[in-house]
Amino acid sequence: MSLLNEERKPHAVVTPYPVQGHVNPLFKLAKLLHLRGFHITFVHTEYNYKRLLKSRGPNALDGLPDFRFESIPDGLPPLDDDNVTQHVPSLCDSIRKNFLKPFCKLVHRLNHSSATEGLIPPVTCLVSDGCMPFTIQAAQELGLPNFIFWPASACSFLSIINFPTLVEKGLTPLKDESYLTNGYLDSKVDWIPGMKNFRLKDIPDFIRTTDLNDVMLQFFIEVANRIQRNTTILFNTFDGLESDVMNALSSMFPSLYPIGPFPLLLNQSPQSHLTSLGSNLWNEDLECLEWLESKESRSVVYVNFGSITVMSAEQLLEFAWGLANSKKPFLWIIRPDLVIGGSVILSSEFVSETRDRSLIASWCPQEQVLNHPSIGVFLTHCGWNSTTESVCAGVPMLCWPFFAEQPTNCRYICNEWEIGMEIDTSAKREEVEKLVNELMVGEKGKKMREKVMELKRKAEEVTKPGGCSYMNLDKVIKEVLLN
Repeated sequence: MSLLNEERKPHAVVTPYPVQGHVNPLFKLAKLLHLRGFHITFVHTEYNYKRLLKSRGPNALDGLPDFRFESIPDGLPPLDDDNVTQHVPSLCDSIRKNFLKPFCKLVHRLNHSSATEGLIPPVTCLVSDGCMPFTIQAAQELGLPNFIFWPASACSFLSIINFPTLVEKGLTPLKDESYLTNGYLDSKVDWIPGMKNFRLKDIPDFIRTTDLNDVMLQFFIEVANRIQRNTTILFNTFDGLESDVMNALSSMFPSLYPIGPFPLLLNQSPQSHLTSLGSNLWNEDLECLEWLESKESRSVVYVNFGSITVMSAEQLLEFAWGLANSKKPFLWIIRPDLVIGGSVILSSEFVSETRDRSLIASWCPQEQVLNHPSIGVFLTHCGWNSTTESVCAGVPMLCWPFFAEQPTNCRYICNEWEIGMEIDTSAKREEVEKLVNELMVGEKGKKMREKVMELKRKAEEVTKPGGCSYMNLDKVIKEVLLN
């Protein structure tokens, strides 16, 4: 139900960091604001704008009269393959150097269009991904309020705002490469309030560099330094998931709003008019939903390493034979760019062994898959979207974190919430087979399923009308965004 009258409709410009794992939650937030009466302008990069038209069809970004799409250049050279995630360090470097001017130009154009044509309301606020720090400067130049949405866990945010302190304490950059393997990363980090029993290896992995001028380390130091104490910050989390962290953050940033998990919050509103709008940069293979219909309850292992994870051909092979030897049915999402430096090749022996109980697809509607009754376990890279979607579906996780804040999320999944088990980085087939079976049919798996179902119930409570997240969203709109 909209909180606002049409004649005084506010206009939010929503800007995600331009990779799939950031586009998706910002898109959900844009939908939530739209359902409560906002005019939305959603800003893609030109590269992702073209990818969306390719994956979703030529009319995919026509939008609605009050939910529009725009694009800005990303300042990067074109790629030979235009259906892959761009190089993340290059993106971060370009965001720092090239995004501010075209973004400001876009907002000026929107306001000019509002003043001259009157078809859209003037821009009233920016809602920006926390990994797009140039929007903070843009907001100052444009005289607009800017609200930060952090697309990952609250714990990753707490870690990253301590990056400057990690440098001051001499904990990063590492002295040399041997520090990655000599046990140094097992050192305790016991001085960050709200993060009990954390080790350096549980901190987002941008600190694992020997170079102080490393692009990613410097990018996140800039993020940490730019976000001011009085900033309003929104999180796709809820107190029952990250209570200690949210308490610690609240003492540092008075205007914090946990308004997740988004999948359940969106379920509270009728949104049939929004079904034509999507955010997946790859074409979704819907055949997998039909395939799942033929499988027994909780019998299938769902495998998806997200939009950025890459692995060697050898690692892919180990996962493949671990899944095959478990004798469990599995649905495996294999992106075209999953294997480093080459295409995915699975042996005829593997195909023959698993033909009757496996399906391999290039992308899928993940929420629908996770909520299908046949899914028993999720083998995941521990991205925050995947983590929260798995909690919302009540599915325990097998964790193989790849980069960024995924080790942080894995720490929570396995040690704090006890709803998953971690696979060693080397991912040997024997271990994959053993952990799949333990989680699917073992006693540990049974206990983890009970715990994740309890978290699911808590998530459902906070997102119902009257629940904390539901009320926080209304509060942030009424008291902050419309102020």
